[in-house]
Amino acid sequence: TDFEKEIKGDMLSSFISEVRELVLDNCKSNDGKIEGLTAEFVNLEFLSLINVGLISVSNLPKLPKLKKLELSDNRICGGLDMLAEKLPNLTHLNLSGNKLKDISTLEPLKKLECLKSLDLFNCEVTNLNDYRESVFKLLPQLTYLDGYDREDREAPDSDAEVDGVDEEEEDEGE
Repeated sequence: TDFEKEIKGDMLSSFISEVRELVLDNCKSNDGKIEGLTAEFVNLEFLSLINVGLISVSNLPKLPKLKKLELSDNRICGGLDMLAEKLPNLTHLNLSGNKLKDISTLEPLKKLECLKSLDLFNCEVTNLNDYRESVFKLLPQLTYLDGYDREDREAPDSDAEVDGVDEEEEDEGE
């Protein structure tokens, strides 16, 4: 009956609004859209879209609570301006293995004020002279680029939150 469909729909919406992590790796996108990925995922904090055939981020829904976005191994070559509008609280972004060639394509990431970590492994842009210095200069809010900070110190494990908290002091006397 229509009433049953409505109840099921309400239950599904309620479930979707509770989801905090979503991994859709290797699901093929349709014209840059991932079927079922909508703004109803209001509490989503981690989204993984590795190898889904994305050529653009323009069809991503507005996800205000999203902190970590995995977009490795897609075909994105630019058009990153939509990210700040749709994902204003993003702290970690992985664009490894995409078609990013120029530092200028990263310019829109300046608007992601919370962005702390950016990965661009296997993107052509990493072959440019002064790549690291240029990206850190362009994006002053960044703490880590490709897993290392400005002083070439490795980032702590990705599960540990990066809040500028002093790393644990190592035991010196053994």
